[in-house]
Amino acid sequence: MRAKALVGALAAAGIVAAGAAGWSQHLRAPMSEAHASALMTPAAVAAPAANPAATALPLNGFTELVATYGPAVVNVSVTGSQKVSQRMQGMPDFGDMDPDDPFFQFFKRFQQPGPKGRHGGGAMPMRGQGSGFIVSPDGYIITNAHVVDHADDVSIRLTDRREYRAKVIGIDKTTDIAVLKIDAKNLPVVKVGDSRNAKVGEWVVAIGSPFGFENSVTAGIVSAKSRSLPDSPAPFLQTDVAVNPGNSGGPLFNLAGDVIGVNSQIYSRSGGYQGVSFAIPIEVAMKVKDQLVKHGHVTRGRLGVVIQEVNATLAGSFGLDRPRGALVASVDDSGAAAKAGVQVGDIILKYNGNAIEHSNDLPLLVADTAPGEKATMEVWRKGAQKSLTVAVGNAQDEKVASNDDSGAPAGKLGVSVRPLTQDERKELGKSGVLVEQVTGAAERAGVQPGDVVLSLNGNAVKSPADLRDLVAKSGKHVALLIQREDRQLFVPIELG
Repeated sequence: MRAKALVGALAAAGIVAAGAAGWSQHLRAPMSEAHASALMTPAAVAAPAANPAATALPLNGFTELVATYGPAVVNVSVTGSQKVSQRMQGMPDFGDMDPDDPFFQFFKRFQQPGPKGRHGGGAMPMRGQGSGFIVSPDGYIITNAHVVDHADDVSIRLTDRREYRAKVIGIDKTTDIAVLKIDAKNLPVVKVGDSRNAKVGEWVVAIGSPFGFENSVTAGIVSAKSRSLPDSPAPFLQTDVAVNPGNSGGPLFNLAGDVIGVNSQIYSRSGGYQGVSFAIPIEVAMKVKDQLVKHGHVTRGRLGVVIQEVNATLAGSFGLDRPRGALVASVDDSGAAAKAGVQVGDIILKYNGNAIEHSNDLPLLVADTAPGEKATMEVWRKGAQKSLTVAVGNAQDEKVASNDDSGAPAGKLGVSVRPLTQDERKELGKSGVLVEQVTGAAERAGVQPGDVVLSLNGNAVKSPADLRDLVAKSGKHVALLIQREDRQLFVPIELG
């Protein structure tokens, strides 16, 4: 199974969402096991009113939907090859043997020839399967990027058993969308909907090829909307529809027969369905499809910031009336945001007039902005609202955002810190204090030894004395900006 690890950052449209996730090892892309073990190994615009037909369960279940739109769902079979070392093939690796060794020529003479190189090896043939759906009568098909990535040959099989060889028009790994084209006319097509109309709790249906069983139908409900997952700007739909290996790239229908999503990932401890599935919103997929068909690649806007969600503690620390917006944890010095005057500690409340309620609202809005286009932003800075104008950049990611010197943990914060050495400051490129021991409030909030404290409530911390004085003046909530390895993040701390 191809695992997509949930990590602490979301790289999307030059915007990265900072924060920890405890279920990283369980997020997976549900493609066929054959493919997973071979080809893919290691694995706020107002929405229109909902369509009543999309929520009322018909007396005959889903039969009419499947009969009408099932023929537009296809099986995607791929073949390819993967380089493997001689060791992986169970053969001696002559690159590690001294040519003067008396056994070298013996083993070499009776060994099958292989590529040269220290760890050279052969190419192992790979096969796999996924799903897809036809979006135009002349043969354009949408599937997942991870289904066809690295494939040498892609075959499409329809429900009437016709088979076609497909051309990969383009792949966008950021959204995990790929577009294929087959040479055919008058093909059955799906009806494209809008996931923003979907309501939590409404019925949805998936059609695909789980474990290679083609045209399998499963059903469930929309469990949640706008889920943030790593490496994608998409606000995923979460469902409890049974999605398994081989379902990747298949459509998610509402009861009106509209495709509202592309099944992409599952949360699983076993590698199979466990009740939590994720689909890419169809409006995101169609925008990517249009760009891939027209240009062969995807162009998206970029701000160049790291953001994180604003919780109640952070909102109180920054004097915000309630939790909302996207908190800027770091700014790329050469990015568009820096040139516009965005600062660490700003909370982005609006982007081009669209309210940012959650941090994951921002990446998709930025990604949809053409590079070079100017956008307006409303930010919360030091207790007041401020307007900024930013010339959006270009995301070049395509093939295709005790507080004393004694050393003893003490005080309300509960950290022992020391000044950075000259070498540490040079390596870090900024000032701060190094956390040596943690207890109390800071420990409960997740501060760790080795973190570098950069600021508290937006005020720079350059020495232990700075930190001690700022904590003494603070209220019940503080927002600590720390550097942890190669990323910055705010840690909200309840001092009590």
